[in-house]
Amino acid sequence: MENSEIKENVKSSAKALIPFGVFIAVYLVTGIVLSSQGVELAFYQLPSPVAVICGIIVAFILFKGGIDEKFDTFIRGCGNENIVIMCIIFLLAGAFTTVSKQMGGVDSVVNLGMSVIPPQFITAGIFIISSFIAVATGTSVGTVVAVAPIAIGFAEAAGLNQMMVIGATIGGGMFGDNLSIISDTTIAATRTQNVEMKDKFRANFAIALPAAIVTVVLLLIFGRPEVVPKATTYSYSLIKVLPYIFVLVSALCGVNVFVVLTGGIVFSGIIGIADGSFTALVYTQQIFEGFKGMLDIFLLSMFMGGLAAMVEKEGGINWILQKIRKVIRGKKSAQLGIAAMISLTDMATANNTVAILINGPIAKEISEEYGVEPKRTASLLDIFSCVFQGIIPYGAQVLFACASIKGLNSPFEVISLCWYQYVLAIFAILSIYFPYTKYMGSNK
Repeated sequence: MENSEIKENVKSSAKALIPFGVFIAVYLVTGIVLSSQGVELAFYQLPSPVAVICGIIVAFILFKGGIDEKFDTFIRGCGNENIVIMCIIFLLAGAFTTVSKQMGGVDSVVNLGMSVIPPQFITAGIFIISSFIAVATGTSVGTVVAVAPIAIGFAEAAGLNQMMVIGATIGGGMFGDNLSIISDTTIAATRTQNVEMKDKFRANFAIALPAAIVTVVLLLIFGRPEVVPKATTYSYSLIKVLPYIFVLVSALCGVNVFVVLTGGIVFSGIIGIADGSFTALVYTQQIFEGFKGMLDIFLLSMFMGGLAAMVEKEGGINWILQKIRKVIRGKKSAQLGIAAMISLTDMATANNTVAILINGPIAKEISEEYGVEPKRTASLLDIFSCVFQGIIPYGAQVLFACASIKGLNSPFEVISLCWYQYVLAIFAILSIYFPYTKYMGSNK
């Protein structure tokens, strides 16, 4: 294999991976220590850009060469075309999410869903509502925060298993996060693999939809209420749902993502100003608030790009690839390897976007060498990071969701009922061995 021969001649060094290890260790140890002290959301107290700076400092100290040479490599990595594109998309996605929420879009989506779903199907309905909100807004955490209190209220009124209802909320959030074109995981997965969002969406959808259908069936069977709650009238505005539909449909039609998100921001702004949700001045302030909300992931992406360039130049990436080649025998095992890498990294960092940024360059090399389509690799990165992000007890999604349940003994009571994540993992693994859609490419 020509590509393999070329790689073998490149510098290879396990020592080059130490900066990555420092970043993960600082992030992980801080979370564990704070968690043992009872700090809420312990794994999210240390800003990830600060943690990655620790790794960058170690790289500058450890790697050979002059300071100017190392700095040039770092800057080239920060300014990589895909990194810059990804960062700009993050900013626009944050602005759209903030503006559309401020003009009442999220409330309208929730209330619309609660109005049209029959009360006897409320558990499955909560999953569907959460799914749509997460697809529309691109955030599973925001979805859980918005829907969980409503879900608990219905569970209490109908005598439902609260843990099951919250599990459905988390599952819907992860479904939408996995598929949304404005989710930071989607942006990271597509840009690291240099693939179109619509192609990754199709590859994901072919796996996520069957998993969602199975989950809905399970929730309809096991989530029936003991007492059917009375139908309630909810206030919503259909026009406030339109920006989300515009963004989703136009993105799937192949419209440039910058045009899509800018159009969504303008669309939401016009609606918000017209109905008095905010003034033109407040509208501009909300756009900037959205930018600020993405500062962490913006800086993390830029710093990770620089660190990855330094590690790759020093031979760290090639060392990993040489070790992986010893266990990978073909396309199927390559996909399993990518799934295992992203899963373990997410469990270590409790952040699916961080996990994708760390594994993206390595996964790209593996996919190119073993003939895995870029859209397939992006799909695997996003799917398995979302699977584990939605079931680790110290992840933000589970922590926020469990906070809604009074008297909860253990988060594992909720995690065991997060059925969608388990079903999604099963379908994703099956798709490696039995490619059942044309979007996934050949697995021969």
